[in-house]
Amino acid sequence: MTIYVRTVANAESLEPIRSAVQSVDPNLPVFGVRTMDDMVSDSLASRRFTLQLMALFATTALLLAAIGIYGVMAYFVSQRVREIGIRMALGAQRDDVLKMVVWQGMSLALIGVLLGVGASFVVANLLSGLLFGVSAHDPITMIAFAALLVTVALAANYVPAYRATRIDPMVALRYE
Repeated sequence: MTIYVRTVANAESLEPIRSAVQSVDPNLPVFGVRTMDDMVSDSLASRRFTLQLMALFATTALLLAAIGIYGVMAYFVSQRVREIGIRMALGAQRDDVLKMVVWQGMSLALIGVLLGVGASFVVANLLSGLLFGVSAHDPITMIAFAALLVTVALAANYVPAYRATRIDPMVALRYE
């Protein structure tokens, strides 16, 4: 037999409920007295664990994506050191070369981010059954992660391009 009691008493002090049941029948065993919050929390424990595990995997995927973007963009710029040296030797200004290299790298990164956001809308529909209190197409989350990846791509383009424009054009021409 299960009895549900609605009370305004403090949730931690459930002893008055035991006393009230014992006053009606002292031989009646009273056990498992819990708050409704505890019962709901226990019933959602497996789903909460699954979502926390998914959050861990999503964070790991975001970190791997950031590292991958940085690696690819830095490699892309390092392959252009000779070209940068030639441009600098022919009289191109450092700022112009830097802007050109960063813009070309960022255009690739922006295309990738746009494709990723589009794909996330498709995948979000599959995961919408696991979400509580947030929509499957949460714009704040999408914008935050897209901005993070664009920032990583910007740093990955800017730092190696800045270094490449600071070296002597003759050294860059001999670079292999």
